[in-house]
Amino acid sequence: MNFLSMCKQKHRWKRRKIMNIEIITKFFMWCTIINVGLLVFLFLIVIFASDFIYRMHSRWFPMPREKFNVVLYSFIGAYKILVYVFNLVPWIALAIIG
Repeated sequence: MNFLSMCKQKHRWKRRKIMNIEIITKFFMWCTIINVGLLVFLFLIVIFASDFIYRMHSRWFPMPREKFNVVLYSFIGAYKILVYVFNLVPWIALAIIG
């Protein structure tokens, strides 16, 4: 008995879930909800604790406040675009065709 056949026997599924449009739609829905929640949480932290964040990070990476603001808002913008492209748009597309 070779290694591959032992792995196949060890990892046999007792019950299989078939991936269909409904499951994928729910997956993207929850991904979108979680990521938008994280985005809102990050935005609230930046609004209410930006001085604390700047002090904490400027210890490790000394930079002027203006540059820090640019980096921080660039990160938030990139994260928002990634959430839209990889979570929200697929969820909307699957909801339309589902």
